[in-house]
Amino acid sequence: MNERPARSGLEPLARAEAPATAPRPKTIRTVVRMNIRGRSVRLRGLRLPSTGIWRWLAILGPGLIASSAGNDAGGIATYSSTGAQYGYELIWVMLLITVSLCVVQEMCARLGAVTGRGLLDLIRERFGVGWAVFAIGVILIANGGLIVSEFVGIGAATELLGVSKLFTVPTAAALIFYLVVFGNYWRVEKIFLLMTLVFFAYPVAAFMAHPHWGEVARGAFVPKLHRDPNYIFLLVGLIGTTITPYMQLFQQSSVVERGGDRIHYGSERVDVYSGAIFSNLMSIFIIIATAATLHAIGKHNIDTAADAARALEPVAGHFAGIIFAVGLVGASLLAAAVLPLATSYAVSEAFGFSKGVGLDFRRAPLFFTLFTGLIIFGAAAALIPNVPVIKLLVWIQVLNGVLLPIFLVFILLLINDQRLTKELKNTRLYNVLGWTTFAVITLAVAIMLLMQFLGLWGVKLFGS
Repeated sequence: MNERPARSGLEPLARAEAPATAPRPKTIRTVVRMNIRGRSVRLRGLRLPSTGIWRWLAILGPGLIASSAGNDAGGIATYSSTGAQYGYELIWVMLLITVSLCVVQEMCARLGAVTGRGLLDLIRERFGVGWAVFAIGVILIANGGLIVSEFVGIGAATELLGVSKLFTVPTAAALIFYLVVFGNYWRVEKIFLLMTLVFFAYPVAAFMAHPHWGEVARGAFVPKLHRDPNYIFLLVGLIGTTITPYMQLFQQSSVVERGGDRIHYGSERVDVYSGAIFSNLMSIFIIIATAATLHAIGKHNIDTAADAARALEPVAGHFAGIIFAVGLVGASLLAAAVLPLATSYAVSEAFGFSKGVGLDFRRAPLFFTLFTGLIIFGAAAALIPNVPVIKLLVWIQVLNGVLLPIFLVFILLLINDQRLTKELKNTRLYNVLGWTTFAVITLAVAIMLLMQFLGLWGVKLFGS
């Protein structure tokens, strides 16, 4: 009864349990027959706790959603551009980013579980209203562009399937609004999880492209650096699209609304790690598929989603374009729902207003008004004609990479505040990995900005 917590403060993974499952007597069966007043009656719906693989599937939730949402339209554009320009050479970066993503998302999930509060709520309390307003400004700049990019991705993908974006973009906006406003968190969560299944289209496309697996392994385990500004630019874009600030916001707020706590925190860790590894594995397959097709035939620059899809057709067959389009639609829909939610959570938390998918307009007016406004803004902006899709998407991911270190500092300071986290504060290993991630990203951003600045005067930072 008075078992002391582990010295590391983290519940072992082996003890993780599905958070919503209450213990029941093992003697109860799923169907029980009883005799009432001489009549035989069967009682249904009595369920045992999940066991085996179903126990672990029941755990999945915010971690898988948040990480998979990172493979959005901007992510697909950035990974495709990376594969087209540099082939398999940047896969090793994705392996390192996967470790960092696991660490960052886990810290946010832990903060949510032990405090029962969102990230902006904690920033306001610990650092003051001024820093909270500053964080909101960063969020609105980053997420505003991302929301537009998701609806741009939906329009570009459906046009590949022969359906006009003038119909599909408003329809997608209305669908997302209905799911969130008229549903509840659990229903929306299940729908989001179903959407992640479309990411299995990318391994199929990668294998159909018949890549050179020896070169894939070399790109994964033998780092290769380039000095040109575009390489650093794409490197920051890869970081920004893989560890995006809105993913941390959504992760922590969703754990809070889901009812996560320190007792069942091991299950949240499983969710985070599974989501991060799954989503980044899909990202690597996008790079492999594009490198094996576009880069292999000398097409190093892609300007539209149609370019990427059509380049797959000669190698993967007639269905390559359909596979690409279906994956892009699913990824964009998932992120187009998560992004406005994450932004609405953050702003509501910063000012102490009610928030949550399980509420309504009357009980959470700011939350749902902001959510609705962001969807309308994103869909309307996406209907602007002649938008340079790929360039817009990649630039927005780079912007997120530039803004990411700001949030990492807040997260690392909060997770190490023992008044908040007590025995679940960061271990030494987590601090080393967390601060190393911050230092590397900050250095990459600084080098990129310096190279871009010097490039305006024709000066090369590393010479010819």
